[in-house]
Amino acid sequence: MALLEIKNLKKVYTARFSAQQTEALSTVNFSVEEGEFVSIMGESGSGKTTLLNIISTLDDATSGEVYLDGNPLSKIKDKEVSAFRRSTLGFVFQDFNLLDNFSIKDNILLPLVLSKTPIEEMEARLAPIVRNLGIEAHIHKYPYEVSGGQKQRVAVARALITRPKIILADEPTGALDSKASQNLMEILKGINEEGQTILMVTHSTRAASFSKRVLFIRDGSVYHEIYRGGQTADEFMDRISQSLTVLSSRGEGHE
Repeated sequence: MALLEIKNLKKVYTARFSAQQTEALSTVNFSVEEGEFVSIMGESGSGKTTLLNIISTLDDATSGEVYLDGNPLSKIKDKEVSAFRRSTLGFVFQDFNLLDNFSIKDNILLPLVLSKTPIEEMEARLAPIVRNLGIEAHIHKYPYEVSGGQKQRVAVARALITRPKIILADEPTGALDSKASQNLMEILKGINEEGQTILMVTHSTRAASFSKRVLFIRDGSVYHEIYRGGQTADEFMDRISQSLTVLSSRGEGHE
């Protein structure tokens, strides 16, 4: 059984003051196995972020279902949603979503504080994560005192601290320069190789080349997918670029 299953997912938005409807997702089906690193790509407005928002329980589907470990997410009670997000999902956002008035250490530990995790356990989880991410020397600083690349490492640490079943990353390299982006993707690749499942939305072919599989969305549906297999990152990036070219030209040819 797949860790994450998306079945017949559809999302239709209705304008507030009219009956006009916009279909953001149309019958999306795919699954993610435990330990996979999957990227989602597509043009602006194709439904990528809507899809991620539904998977993360930040939005509701019009129809269809998202299953995590075989359990339908739509059945989670409203009062349990926040706890579910903290304990099961790890989030990495383009704009970091760090609190400037919290130290880096407190930003990382926030999900555990909200879950009322014992202090001893929080400290035990924190030490290896900040050491592995190379931010051990910065944990007593504040977000405005470190670089964008270091902020994103803090965001990754915060996502990992709860030991989530899956990390959901939304354009994680979007606010970073090329060197910081490369460093972050090396980190995510390493985390995945240790067994962490990752689902990432990205517009960057370089970032996507670090994943094992890429799904392409067009007009609210999964249109195509490619696997990395034994290809190098550069070879896979070339295939991703070719697929995006077909996608943007509205061609129907598959590789």
